[in-house]
Amino acid sequence: MLHLILASQSPARTKLLAEAGIRHTVLVSDVDEAAVQARYGVTDPHDTALLLARAKAEAVAALPEAEGALVLGCDSVFEFDGEAHGKPYTADVARERMLRMSGSAGVLHTGHWLVDCRDTDDDGSAGRGSGATLGAVASAEVSFLDMAPEEIDAYIATGEPLHCAGSFTIDGLGGAFIRKVDGDPHAVVGLSVSTLRGLLAAANVRITDLWPPR
Repeated sequence: MLHLILASQSPARTKLLAEAGIRHTVLVSDVDEAAVQARYGVTDPHDTALLLARAKAEAVAALPEAEGALVLGCDSVFEFDGEAHGKPYTADVARERMLRMSGSAGVLHTGHWLVDCRDTDDDGSAGRGSGATLGAVASAEVSFLDMAPEEIDAYIATGEPLHCAGSFTIDGLGGAFIRKVDGDPHAVVGLSVSTLRGLLAAANVRITDLWPPR
């Protein structure tokens, strides 16, 4: 039976996969995101999302527990005014960002990286596994409603935006401040199911093979 490992601790990502009927387990990587970015010097938000997704996937793929599995790493980066915004972590940073984002728009980039850890034929051709290691980025423009400072403070007080790329969610309390999304809404949650489908296809796997047996 196919085994997909999600190399992410994000509850939103695993919930999304579960609701899409995709069987998976979670194995969190110990990747130091700041160290990875410092090593490669990536500043473009699109490329940063893909780089971090790859680092997470490859770190988990190297573990014994990943043998025979498909490993998916994901990472999201919010691009606003040409700047890359990850998780704010502190209330002050979140407040400063949200005051700027109020009534404006930015682009959420979610990188995906898939590593096929299943066995391949000895000659390197595609056998049971494809040997694939490949990625893609799904992006969507997010437009925000005007947000009063009091609303921003109340939202920050919930703690929700402190650990989300861009200081907001679409599938939680933050959805109240989003006017529209142009692009894949799943990318804003943190994992594009249609992008995953394409990556799996490149590894000779149908996404339906990960659905529960009927």
